[in-house]
Amino acid sequence: MALSNNIRTYFKGTWHQGDVPVMGAADHGAWLGSTVFDGARFFDGLTPDLDLHCARVNRSAKALMIEPTVDAAEMVEIAKEGLRGFAPDAAVYIRPMYWAINGDASGIVPTPEETGFAICLEEAAMAPADASTTLTRTRFRRPVLENAVCNAKAGCLYPNNARMLAEAKSKGFGNALVADAMGNVAESATANVFMVKDGELFTPVANGTFLSGITRARHIKNLRADGYTVHETVLTFDDFHNADEVFLSGNMNKVTPVTAFDDTRYEIGPITKRARELYWDWARSGA
Repeated sequence: MALSNNIRTYFKGTWHQGDVPVMGAADHGAWLGSTVFDGARFFDGLTPDLDLHCARVNRSAKALMIEPTVDAAEMVEIAKEGLRGFAPDAAVYIRPMYWAINGDASGIVPTPEETGFAICLEEAAMAPADASTTLTRTRFRRPVLENAVCNAKAGCLYPNNARMLAEAKSKGFGNALVADAMGNVAESATANVFMVKDGELFTPVANGTFLSGITRARHIKNLRADGYTVHETVLTFDDFHNADEVFLSGNMNKVTPVTAFDDTRYEIGPITKRARELYWDWARSGA
């Protein structure tokens, strides 16, 4: 599904205007789900952490047994070339992706001799600073490495996210606060999560059941540099019911305040607002 009508696609060495078909029906990625992607952002003329997102899509490919074919630094330059086709004040979602084309004799294991690669640039507005969401619990959980490729940003993981979101929305909430296999909080259905209690920040420790995000790491670094204490630790649902503030951390909108978790209500508090300010200050600094 396209996010907008203003799309540019890099495929087979050339930029194309629009949502260009890139995958064949018999490609391994089409019928066996061997696809990985990453997401970065262009806004205010900036591409914060684009290099890290490009490096991660190569790591994701290897985790899914796909052979990455484009160096991360080259990928950055290709993306920046494509962004010149948008207005300078546009906000754009940058999505590099790989998929396997062929399989071995079984058809199941992807083979390295040919790999599909594309970059999709879609104009997509950044959410306003006061845009918020609400959370509820879901019966669906984050998997572990033994039964899913949790160490990759892989397309095959997202049907589980979709189940979480659909359940949350059926209950009248915007997103789901999701447990790991042990029943502790992992993240939301779409993004990492932070909570604030007594002026200190807490976020679930990266335990291999969810992707510890690039934007999450950036927030931790920014907030600690600003003098805040940030704990990466095991958190329960009760911890979130007792929190003073909660916000989501993801590439799409960077900081999304949470105003409710089931029947618990939160204000959009000063530390949530500060996390957003710090991110934009860092991005604009060019550091």
